[in-house]
Amino acid sequence: MLSGKTAIITGASRGIGEATAYKFAENHADIAIIYASNKEKAEDVCQSCIKNYGVKAMAYQCDVSDFKKVKEVIGKIKNDFSNIQILVNNAGVTKDNLLAFMSEDDFDSVISTNLKGAFNMIRHVSPIFMKNRSGSIINISSVVGVMGNAGQCNYSASKAGIIGLTKSIAKELAQRNIKCNAIAPGFIETDMTKSQLDNPFVKMIPLKEMGKPEYVAETALFLSLSQYITGEVIRVDGGLAM
Repeated sequence: MLSGKTAIITGASRGIGEATAYKFAENHADIAIIYASNKEKAEDVCQSCIKNYGVKAMAYQCDVSDFKKVKEVIGKIKNDFSNIQILVNNAGVTKDNLLAFMSEDDFDSVISTNLKGAFNMIRHVSPIFMKNRSGSIINISSVVGVMGNAGQCNYSASKAGIIGLTKSIAKELAQRNIKCNAIAPGFIETDMTKSQLDNPFVKMIPLKEMGKPEYVAETALFLSLSQYITGEVIRVDGGLAM
């Protein structure tokens, strides 16, 4: 379904990003993985995409919060793959604490990676999409960006910001046939959510279980194929925020 297209996926060495890389590769997209530090795991994901699905896959180290570094890496990807049609902004970090104990650095670093990182990626990929007069941007927000969560004011703020970013960019770029949507996962079984297993919100999930990364990946695939959805936020949360 995605044959001939290249997808950039940030934070794709594990969790939701890894599942999304496999889902897109399964559907014949070439994959450019951006990772922060775990080169070995990122290369493993690339090799799995190549071996199991026969697509082109390459990994690039990049701190997405670094505006100039992102520009440099996007240039490399464009050169290596000739074109880019899909961007999935999944890179994210957590540094949880109650407001009274949260440091300025912990607030700033989460905003820099989760929100500014998404802006940096879109800022440098969008000229390629505009030239193509098409493209799909998929931003991974969170259910806590919709409803908040005690002890996560930095993370919640970053993910709420993703929603505003998504809607504004969708309006700006629609005239060039570029779609921009967001996914708001609930409690998904990843390394990042291990510390949240005792969160009371988990017990409030109507479907009575945590989600799997593949559920989010399936939604990302759907949005990458859609021709008439933009500015939307799709919750993948088992009904938690309804």
